[in-house]
Formats: sequence, structure tokens, C-alpha cells
Amino acid sequence: MAIEVRPAAVFEDVHAVLGPKSPGANVCWCLSYRIPSKLNNELRGPARGEYVAGLCRADPPPGVLAYDGDEPVGWAAVAPRSATSFARNRKIPHVDDLPVWSLWCVRVRPGHRKQGISHALIAGAVDFARDRGAPVVEAYPLDNAGARVDLTMAYAGLRKNFERAGFVHVADTTSVLAGHPRILMRLDLR
Repeated sequence: MAIEVRPAAVFEDVHAVLGPKSPGANVCWCLSYRIPSKLNNELRGPARGEYVAGLCRADPPPGVLAYDGDEPVGWAAVAPRSATSFARNRKIPHVDDLPVWSLWCVRVRPGHRKQGISHALIAGAVDFARDRGAPVVEAYPLDNAGARVDLTMAYAGLRKNFERAGFVHVADTTSVLAGHPRILMRLDLR
């Protein structure tokens, strides 16, 4: 299997990975850290998908998609931290004033897991950020110490996967997800 990672500029492909089966469902669409909470709460049903469609047309697009041939099989959200709620998050510290990019969601479609796609997504998200001038990419994965993690809550990624990609632990956070602490990890691109 040859996985290719591309910018998430095709809404239909983003929908295939993140969208609901039912058009009226209020799924995340990976918006909860991207937009202010008030707007996130106001967008309901199809309006969430319409908002994401607009993001796909923007420059830069909202992240990257992994493809197995022409089939979208995974997603990673990556954007300048200043354009996310991580810019104001009290639980995740800022370690300096660099214009870092945040990588906060890695999702692989059912039926395609355990094939290295999350590793390709992390690498592809780093390349995407590097190509757009990011000096550093930050991630906020779970430090699960090898314990099982509910797949629904594993979207933040796991420490070991980011370590494998060259990220280093730079700070603890007060954020906890699915009973596991989240840590701040960085990859310096300078």
C-alpha cells in the first residue's frame, strides 16, 4: 500500500473522513479547536459541513488527507496556532513566542487502521506546515504510557507516534483527555 498525503482542499474527500452519515448530524468536523466556542456551538447540522467546505477552499486548507490510491483514508488538522483556540487555551502552555503551527487531530478511517497511516499523516502535516513557513510544529498528544485509549478520544494522537516522528516533549499540560494527560510536544523545523 502506498499512502500519499495531500492538502485537504477537496471537500468531498474531507467529508468522507470527517463527515456524518446523516447530513443533519452534529459531528465535530474537527472544528472544536479551530473556531471560537460560541461559533462552534451555533453551527448545527449541515452548517458545520458548509463551514468546512469554505475552509477547504481557503489558503491554506484546514489540514491534510491521506489517500490509498484515490480513496481518502485519514485526516490530520494542522494550522497556525494563532488561528486556533490553542492560542488562548489556559491548559496548554506557550513555551515561547514563535509563530508555531498546531497539529491537534489525527484520524484514520475504520478498516484502514494499523497500517501506518497515522505516521504518514503526521509526516505529511509537518511537510504541509514546513512548506508554509512554520518554524515549529506543536502537538498535544495523550501520554498514555502504553495503556489502551478509546479510539474516539485518540484523535489527539499518542506520544509514541509523535516521538517516532521526531517530536520531543517540551512541557506538561493540565489538559486530560479520556483519563490520560496530554503533553506538549514539538518538532523544530528551523
